[in-house]
Amino acid sequence: MAGLWRGYQALMTKYPWTVQIVTAGSLVGVGDVISQQLIERRGLANHNVQRTAKMMSIGFFFVGPVIGSWYKVLDRLVVGGTKSAAMKKMLVDQLCFAPCFLGAFLCISGALNGLTVEENVTKLRRDYTDALISNYYVSVQCNLFFNLFRIHFTDQLNVSCLFQLWPPVQIANFYFIPLHHRLAVVQVVAVAWNSYLTWKANKM
Repeated sequence: MAGLWRGYQALMTKYPWTVQIVTAGSLVGVGDVISQQLIERRGLANHNVQRTAKMMSIGFFFVGPVIGSWYKVLDRLVVGGTKSAAMKKMLVDQLCFAPCFLGAFLCISGALNGLTVEENVTKLRRDYTDALISNYYVSVQCNLFFNLFRIHFTDQLNVSCLFQLWPPVQIANFYFIPLHHRLAVVQVVAVAWNSYLTWKANKM
């Protein structure tokens, strides 16, 4: 693993833009594979390879270049590496960039899936608000069995745990991570998010 990381660092130093874009596209593809296999439970025999290729193309030509460029712009808009600067970057990112990016992602996905303009608008109206809320909070349904104080509960307890997703991730990203690694860090964290997003984007 250490050798792979050193190799990745060397490539990042030599070809920073290319490596960031390839990383983003590949991880969007991983997200779609997880979406099809774990969320939709299609099975390998019914895996839609064409859909995964489409989602990867969005990663290569939209997600990677747009987010990578945005981080450069954001570093110029909010200068500094302090905690205060990281908080400001997170707020600008989440309140200004994220809503626009999410809408564009859903529209591009719809267009690649062959939707007409009217169908795309209808789908955007249906899915956008839900996806945007999920960008800030992820509701995780946890099925738990408790053995508390030696009392055995046989009833299954369904506990809804609400986690903030992107705000804390982005604060840490802007504060601790160098600019050229931020896109990769976000896309690694975003594998689960990409799974949800590709499911939402391809839900007709």
